Amino acid sequence: MAWLILVGILIAAPEIVDSMLKLPARDRRPAELAFMVALSAFLALLGVGVVRRWRWMFWLVLVAFLAGLLRVPASAFQLTGILPLEAPAWYALLQAAIGLVQFAIGLAMLSGLRKAGTWGAF
Repeated sequence: MAWLILVGILIAAPEIVDSMLKLPARDRRPAELAFMVALSAFLALLGVGVVRRWRWMFWLVLVAFLAGLLRVPASAFQLTGILPLEAPAWYALLQAAIGLVQFAIGLAMLSGLRKAGTWGAF
């Protein structure tokens, strides 16, 4: 989903990715392509780690997903003007929604951990 969302943003609003990556005004496509390749490789490594049930990957994913809850107050602060809004409001709302989904998955992972250990069924 993360990859599909990024592709969708690159197609619908590439200026958001450009501003987040702080790319220069000249031709940005090679940098965007390099970013997509690097992200794809990272997500592929995560996928392999999950399929092979690497213990260290479980803990990495668990911490990252539980930390997704931090996106909610950050987005709220951006929307209320406490933090600068660096992208459109819809993007801040999308980040908050992604954070809530990540946190829910993290809680499910904790439930599975308690019941059956790392990568256990929940």
